[in-house]
Amino acid sequence: MQYNTIPNFIPALPEIFMSLACMVLLLFGVFKGDRSTYLVSWLVILSLCLTFFLCIFGPKDIIIFSNIFIVDEFSIFSKVLILIGAIAALAMSLNYIRNEGMEKFEYPILIMLSTLGMMMMVSSNDLISLYIGLELQSLALYVLAAFKRDTLKSSEAGLKYFVLGALSSGMLLYGASLIYGFSGTTNFETIQAMFDSNNEPSLGIIIGIVFLISAMAFKVSAVPFHMWTPDVYEGSTTPVTAFLSMAPKVAAMALFIRLVYVPFYGLVPEWQQIVVLISAASMIIGSLAAIRQTNIKRLMAYSSIGHMGFALLGLSAGTLQGIESVLIYMLIYLFMNIGVFVVILSMRVNGVMVESIYDLSGLGKNSPFLAIIFAVLMFSLAGIPPLAGFFAKFYVFLAAVDSGLYILCLVGVISSVIGAFYYLRIVKIMYFDEPAEAFEKPINNTMLSLLSISGVFSLFFIVVPTPFISWAQQAASSIIQ
Repeated sequence: MQYNTIPNFIPALPEIFMSLACMVLLLFGVFKGDRSTYLVSWLVILSLCLTFFLCIFGPKDIIIFSNIFIVDEFSIFSKVLILIGAIAALAMSLNYIRNEGMEKFEYPILIMLSTLGMMMMVSSNDLISLYIGLELQSLALYVLAAFKRDTLKSSEAGLKYFVLGALSSGMLLYGASLIYGFSGTTNFETIQAMFDSNNEPSLGIIIGIVFLISAMAFKVSAVPFHMWTPDVYEGSTTPVTAFLSMAPKVAAMALFIRLVYVPFYGLVPEWQQIVVLISAASMIIGSLAAIRQTNIKRLMAYSSIGHMGFALLGLSAGTLQGIESVLIYMLIYLFMNIGVFVVILSMRVNGVMVESIYDLSGLGKNSPFLAIIFAVLMFSLAGIPPLAGFFAKFYVFLAAVDSGLYILCLVGVISSVIGAFYYLRIVKIMYFDEPAEAFEKPINNTMLSLLSISGVFSLFFIVVPTPFISWAQQAASSIIQ
């Protein structure tokens, strides 16, 4: 790892470029007004694509800005997934914001600002830079959740998200202050060096870790800090819900990994039991609560809670293999969610968005292509082989078994079986229930492309898994050296 005492801005070029692009596009939007929304949206997508290439082809293994900002394989892997999620969420929202009268140029700018915060988060090498990135992401997301301000549900979603998000930020700051107070530093590698020397952690450090993990559990929607998720998913506009289910989840899980594996890798027994507990609770609650849901967005909220429980199953292993499994899981989960939300955004009847799972009745007859891809994605989310979702669960179970977490794996298997019910119920509704009113005109080319990519990825991951697995291994190796 190369250290730089003189500021070197090249490794942070993706973030610097995004910051400048945000300011320029914001000014452009202010002068042009809301009629520029469509153009600004495409310019934001173009900026995100350029940032994508800057991340891939930029320098690696460098720590800059007084050791608080790190660029390594892990951060690049995470940023690529975040950018894919942001680009997909914005692309699938273009028609929606026009149809729903939400043509406000601030919308794409807020997505870009939130994405910038996420990229800063995953490159954090210090508790202070971590908090700055987290708040930049969160503040933009609070506004996005309440973006359709003339709708009661949207305003309520934004308020709930803000209040509970402020609580999680408070827990994060309190935990960080305890760790700083008892260790004398906020730098991840300095903290790691303290416990690599077989120093026994003080009670204050342990309590600080508990508060930090609690704050991270809120960000990934893990039980018992999941209470905001169903209401915010349902109340937010559907494109915002799609965005919340993709990029922020990847960013929060990546930050969770860096937080527990870098500064506290020498304290695995101390934090492992907490992660095991929230993983088990998330898998169980997510699976059971989703059974009663008839609103597709609430169902996906509880599905998200369950899937984060499975990702935490890999995290709780406390090993290099555990990190690899979580990264593979988040990669597959991201691509599956893209397709799912394309279908949800296509649920429009007589000019009105519908959200009940029973509105999907007869989709197999009315829109065969849409139905077959959605069925593939439901089977994949349920973890049925040989689809991509099966391999996501396979790798996290393998990591947990190798670490001796047999009871947790048993809980995961049972939860997976329960969770298959509500995914298969949707397939049954699409193909075997009496047809409901058909959705409006076929989806546009952008949505069709996103849906096809998601479906092809889920179907054919088994054919070419090696490049993804190798990349995840390289990313994980840069965390544990």
